[in-house]
Amino acid sequence: MIPAGHPVIPRPRIGVLLINLGTPDAPEPKAVKRYLAEFLSDRRVVELPRIAWQPILRGVVLTTRPKKSAHAYSQVWREDGSPLAAITRAQALALEHAFGDDVLVDWAMRYGRPAIADRLQAMKDAGCERILLAPLYPQYCAATTATANDKAFAHLAKMRWQPAIRTLPPYYDDPAYIDALAESVRTGLAALDFTPDAVMASFHGMPQRTLELGDPYHCHCRKTGRLLGEAMGMDLTITFQSRFGRAKWLEPATDTVLAAMPGRGVKKVAIVAPGFSADCVETLEELTIRGRETFEEAGGTHFGYLPCLNDTPAGIEMLRKLIARELEGWKPRP
Repeated sequence: MIPAGHPVIPRPRIGVLLINLGTPDAPEPKAVKRYLAEFLSDRRVVELPRIAWQPILRGVVLTTRPKKSAHAYSQVWREDGSPLAAITRAQALALEHAFGDDVLVDWAMRYGRPAIADRLQAMKDAGCERILLAPLYPQYCAATTATANDKAFAHLAKMRWQPAIRTLPPYYDDPAYIDALAESVRTGLAALDFTPDAVMASFHGMPQRTLELGDPYHCHCRKTGRLLGEAMGMDLTITFQSRFGRAKWLEPATDTVLAAMPGRGVKKVAIVAPGFSADCVETLEELTIRGRETFEEAGGTHFGYLPCLNDTPAGIEMLRKLIARELEGWKPRP
């Protein structure tokens, strides 16, 4: 018998929290500045002493970059908001009933809203005594996967009654991921009105220093590119985008390669971004718009961007397989 006045305890459930990078609340300088201040203050993202970095961040970076970034976001913003947030929400909704009524699927952003801490607490309040954190980064990077987990653990440290926690491992070479990518690329290539001379796989860049310090990200990206190329029966040109600051970054750089291709006779190119689980400003603006401009200004004639897996049937089925595997022991695989 439950004693009088005992707190109400909901029935036990399992939670799955999809996590992605983040986005400003609006494509406006003020919102972007708030987002960038949080993002670029993360010591996993910028590994410089705070005493050296914060004056630069609060000075030139947050003074000049928000307006430029807001323009980029405004070019890809959707009626339902930021592409990254809208697609991650759609992924969570598509998986809502994939694991049974006792599994709650939700989503959060590492930076911005909905916040990881808020969604974790909501899951616990809904009875989730076991939660799988699922950072949607195929390739492990301290600046993405680790910081998402860090943020979740920081909130767990404040809980009296913590749920049991698992984290989704990187899936850069998982057959389910490679098969889904290959299917998506084939579909994208078939939709083009030209046959590309080359297909590029562009991954988000990281400073070269991260590789030297032991981050496996570069190796994971290279293996994904190799396995995808083998599955497609073609050689892919692997590059890294989104350089920032003066430090040396992983190479070759996407924009540099695009600018050089026409001079080598590559006039038709298709580009895919296998490191992103959902299309976002880095794919829809940096690659699709600025990448095209760079390529065409150098003499290219045909440019095609192939979308991410997003909430396509192939993408959702891939996520369902990965998550079901991680829930084993907590719940039988459906």
